[in-house]
Amino acid sequence: MKINFKQDWKLLSKRAAIFYILFTIINILTFVLLLTQTDAGLITPLIYFVFWQVAIWVYYMFRYKYKDKTSGGEWIDAAMFAIIAATLIRTFFIEAYQIPTSSMEKSLLRGDFLFVSKVNYGARVPMTPISFPFVHQYMPGSTQKKAYSEALKLPYYRLPGLQTIKNNDVVVFNYPGEDEFPVDKKTNYIKRCVGIPGDSLAVVNGRVYINNDRNAVAVYGQMSYNVVTSTVLDRKALEKIDISEYGYNQNTGSYEMWLGKQNVKDLKNIPGVVEIIPILDRRANRAEIFPNSEMSKLGMRKYVVDWSRDNYGSIYIPRKGDILPINKTTMWIYKDLIQKYEKNTSYVIKDGKAYINGQELTEYQVQMNYYFMMGDNRHRSADSRYWGFVPEDHVVGKALFIWMSIEQDCIYGNRHKSLLERIRWGRLFNRIH
Repeated sequence: MKINFKQDWKLLSKRAAIFYILFTIINILTFVLLLTQTDAGLITPLIYFVFWQVAIWVYYMFRYKYKDKTSGGEWIDAAMFAIIAATLIRTFFIEAYQIPTSSMEKSLLRGDFLFVSKVNYGARVPMTPISFPFVHQYMPGSTQKKAYSEALKLPYYRLPGLQTIKNNDVVVFNYPGEDEFPVDKKTNYIKRCVGIPGDSLAVVNGRVYINNDRNAVAVYGQMSYNVVTSTVLDRKALEKIDISEYGYNQNTGSYEMWLGKQNVKDLKNIPGVVEIIPILDRRANRAEIFPNSEMSKLGMRKYVVDWSRDNYGSIYIPRKGDILPINKTTMWIYKDLIQKYEKNTSYVIKDGKAYINGQELTEYQVQMNYYFMMGDNRHRSADSRYWGFVPEDHVVGKALFIWMSIEQDCIYGNRHKSLLERIRWGRLFNRIH
């Protein structure tokens, strides 16, 4: 195949030529930012730059030079355009996600489909850019073959955004666990950011306090309640007031329900309801609670803190530049921060002291901002109370609005609901608060 850039350039339409020039300028700026603002060196940003320049050029050359000469050229052209355009849009502007669990109910429901903005907090440059289109971790139909290659890895860099993360923003991020995956290929989670860098957070009897002030509870958030009744409640009556998560204890004749504020008000009017009592977790020294979870794994139970999911903290959320004191408690609280997220692999805890490179550590300067995430369904959410802080390089974007919402297939009366009946029409295009 003979390549003559000058002649090939003349094949492009005016609009295509303008787009390629604009894309080249953006690609050069990204290259310069990676080169000057990260520790990537020269080779990796250069490969990233060349890859995208060549990918766009190959597409245009196929479209204007070979499409009409190739069998199925129109289909190949459409597929190439869709892949390139969708990749750029999903990476730098906006991406669609689905809510798979009940951890954010009733703010977000299972079956909600969201658009998440990459622009608000600044688009994160892909750290693992070589990957199969539209696939996150594994190839379709496989749980073994990864859908990406780590042959080319970029350091963390985020383009300038429109805003910073605020308290109570609903944020999509990569789950901080799953160390077997690169950061940008970890499972996507969605939670409410209750604590931002520099905040001190505490949970007292299920109520969140930020810097000693009570935090606003999400309008549609849920807690668990013990509902005492004089009879078995009608399922359809509960569905009508939007109560779908509950269990019945035949021995006590009571229900455990997960309810929001409006649910509690509506439930009081249901015949047979005697009493609605909030359920609070008062168990102390919970092994699964962060940072006890880390200590328990290593057999360090003597250092555990007296926290539970409803009585938690106070805990300080680090911000970039902070100098943290390292003592017998904070050495565990900030262990993952220092060792894993900020890549001090020599960090160890021995005989009640922390060490880096064999030197005792009494303070540590933080290199990134960190966040504390919680689900609005406070008793059915695995969140920062269980696995700790979310580093800024794990942040994906801000949840904007719901574009579709489909109720999971369920029985209504004696029949299954149809697809049209399962669409929650009232939630379509609702903003996320």
